[in-house]
Amino acid sequence: MSRVILQVMIRGRVQGVGYRAWVESQATACGLEGWVRNRRDGSVEAVFAGAPTHVADMVALCRHGPPSSRVDSVTSETASVDELNLRRAGEAFSVLPTL
Repeated sequence: MSRVILQVMIRGRVQGVGYRAWVESQATACGLEGWVRNRRDGSVEAVFAGAPTHVADMVALCRHGPPSSRVDSVTSETASVDELNLRRAGEAFSVLPTL
């Protein structure tokens, strides 16, 4: 089974509206590994790893976000397996502190 790892940046009204918790629940439901965190510039950053179709579906979900958010843009790029090392030990998907 092939696997892809993408680093995703989400911009818009995405902080303070439960976006990180929403990403965590959606990614976990899709069986993805990775992490999500707020950035001081107001964006949200995430890394998703898993089957290519599941990762693509997750990025598509991020373009809409939870009902209270407003997503202006979503960009993604291929990431290395080293990015996954930022997760908390023992967690498949982590919510990380603000960077």
